[in-house]
Amino acid sequence: MPRPLPGKMLNNLFRIRTVLSPSPALRRLALIATACLGFGAQAADDRESLFGDDLPPIKNKADSQTESKAESSGPGIRGFLQFELARTTASPEHWSKMRTRADLSSQGRFSDSVKWKLGVRIDYDAVYDINNFYPRAVQNDQRSSFDLRENYLDVSAGGWDFRFGRQNVVWGEMVGLFFADVVSARDLREFILPDFDQMRTPQWAARAEYFGDDFHGELLWIPVATYDNIGKPGAAFFPHQPVPPGFTARYLSEDRPTRNLDNMNYGLRLSTLKNGWDISGFYYRSTDVNATFYRAPIIGPEITYQARHDRIHQTGATLTKDFGDVVLKAEGVYTKGRSFTLLNLTDPNGVAEQNTLDWAAGLDFTLTADARLNLQFFQRHFFNHHADLISDRYENGYSILLNSKLFSNWEAQALFIASTNRTDWLFRPRLTWNFERNWRWLIGADIFKGPELGMFGRYDNQDRVYSEIRYSF
Repeated sequence: MPRPLPGKMLNNLFRIRTVLSPSPALRRLALIATACLGFGAQAADDRESLFGDDLPPIKNKADSQTESKAESSGPGIRGFLQFELARTTASPEHWSKMRTRADLSSQGRFSDSVKWKLGVRIDYDAVYDINNFYPRAVQNDQRSSFDLRENYLDVSAGGWDFRFGRQNVVWGEMVGLFFADVVSARDLREFILPDFDQMRTPQWAARAEYFGDDFHGELLWIPVATYDNIGKPGAAFFPHQPVPPGFTARYLSEDRPTRNLDNMNYGLRLSTLKNGWDISGFYYRSTDVNATFYRAPIIGPEITYQARHDRIHQTGATLTKDFGDVVLKAEGVYTKGRSFTLLNLTDPNGVAEQNTLDWAAGLDFTLTADARLNLQFFQRHFFNHHADLISDRYENGYSILLNSKLFSNWEAQALFIASTNRTDWLFRPRLTWNFERNWRWLIGADIFKGPELGMFGRYDNQDRVYSEIRYSF
């Protein structure tokens, strides 16, 4: 069961609330910034599903008409300005994030059959200028960035749609964790804590889609892959590897695959809708976006690790069925060729190749008009389980997500993810206030508990409280 919020954490929540109280001056500052940057588009509602940004909103005909009107009215610039503040409550207590983010995009059309989209993200985190808590490599990596987001060209021809450029390809939609969502890379420098649409890193890809009456086919080719960003050693959520007492760890620079024909990614996905059952299956051949830490032979008290990317095969399926007030979702992915860390220090490279099946099944319940409950069970099965793996042959877990509107513009949400193999869990309560049109302010906490080698327990000293204020336009 989740432990209660400690007194210090509650005090910090109120401290952050005071710091980020939405003053008229702050509103004027954001409006002036948008005017200076030339934001000509009309401000859009910050519409989100009750489950936060992890689940995409359901499009209907009215949404499509709104998008068409937005395109016909001219490109304009849309997006959001956001200030994020976080304080880590573990000893030594410290500020761990003071980030300002601008996410900007524009889209339009050359003709009815040719459309385009451009997007960038600009980040600056002042926390690395006000303290020296983190190593210099971490400061240089996370202080500021300028990233390309989705930048693509859409071409329609008959029943086919083609998309060329940097794009997100979302094949899975479970809550809190990634299963069938195997294509997009992710920014993991804050673990899995950010909203998924903010974590995903687009791929440079060519995608062809065919739409029939109740059939959808998709071909994907990624000539130059993008990989997960795991940050630098010493960062709060860097995936540190197990080190026995008396040893120290050293991390070499990540070994990114060379850009050649052998490391290109490609895939096929087929979907159909029959009697309300939305079913899809896919095959994806890729250089793994996940990093596996290989270990050099141990000489002396220092253990050397290097993050590398395995060449893998993935075959998977998803299904969704709406039963009125209950929605069933399930995903499964069989992965061949991925390696996992071993605890045996005498092993030559410290990893073993394993074939795994990851699957998850969940139910969304509509409790009232303003309340939703999501329950999920998930499992990883190692078919050729190595005795020295950290994980058991069957790794089981579950998640509970409860979301409800409290008043007309207040919303509360709590997410709990846990392992059933051991005491290892993550608890994430948060409160959101949509205090004005296009403005959102939230406060929350991320609480980890578990053993040092657990998925969540390894970040047991990274408990934090945080707050975000966003202006969308």
